[in-house]
Amino acid sequence: MLRVQPVAGQSKPVPLPEGSVDMARRIGPVTGVSAVANTNTEVQRSDLTSGEDFSSAGLSVLAARRNLLDVVGGTVLSGRFFSEADERFPTAVLGYQAASRLGIGEIPADEPAPEIRIGRSWFTVVGILRSVPLAEELDVAVLTGWTAAKNTLRFKGNPTVIYIKAGEEYLEDVRNVLPATVFPERPGQVQVSRPSDALAAKRATQNSFSSLFLGLAGVALLVGGIGVANTMVISVLERRSEIGLRRALGATRGQIRVQFFTESVALSLLGALAGTALGVLAAVGYATSQGWPSVIPLTSVAAGCLGAVAVGMVAGVYPSVRAARLPPTEALASA
Repeated sequence: MLRVQPVAGQSKPVPLPEGSVDMARRIGPVTGVSAVANTNTEVQRSDLTSGEDFSSAGLSVLAARRNLLDVVGGTVLSGRFFSEADERFPTAVLGYQAASRLGIGEIPADEPAPEIRIGRSWFTVVGILRSVPLAEELDVAVLTGWTAAKNTLRFKGNPTVIYIKAGEEYLEDVRNVLPATVFPERPGQVQVSRPSDALAAKRATQNSFSSLFLGLAGVALLVGGIGVANTMVISVLERRSEIGLRRALGATRGQIRVQFFTESVALSLLGALAGTALGVLAAVGYATSQGWPSVIPLTSVAAGCLGAVAVGMVAGVYPSVRAARLPPTEALASA
């Protein structure tokens, strides 16, 4: 899929022509064309908010073509997308994050649909979309029908973003002719990008950070294991008299080995629980300060604790074996 929009970074971008969508559709290899347009309109959940709108929260009101989901690969989470009738009337479809910020979780089938205020008009919410990876701006958008936006929101019909679908083998050819096709008078004012390239770069960056953090976690576990082993070796040296006394009273090597091995595992478990608690508190505190929802995966917490215990078990093998092999006479003589 290709994305066409005015060149960014200008104080006043030149709007695309009203007929640019139809002109893009005439390109031979193109199999689908759709568009959205920013209506520059405020959106409110209620008329009792003293003029407070959600535009400052990152939400935008976009007029959308009826075939938008077919081109961008979007799907409906709840309710429906615009039908031919919906497109002409004041109805709205919410992006995934927009619905969350407006406090609308789902579209009830047996109850009146929720309403939001866009500009000075009330719009009935008929659907909520799932997240759209190839068009992330739709996640924080309130979509209205193209015709309804013209009739209700004084929308002039100039698209802000055009989405174009074509076969993989034709994408570069289509990309080269798009600027002159959609805006013949000023092709230099048209920017063409491929969202999948940006998505791939984003995922590569995320994978790099994940690998980096996994490496740091591995180093931390290694250092922790060395610390546990060192602590237990010192404990064995300091408790030689205790070991000798227990052996003299009949304790077997296996019992001594189990004792120090259990202490090593307990030490690792306490460290894991303390570290996990501090990590969770730090994550929740930072998320709260940024206004983000805090989500702590229980599987990650459990995996971290189990990993720390496993390292403690490995680190406790040598000290426990060393303690078990200590001769009773030598241990008592050093008391």
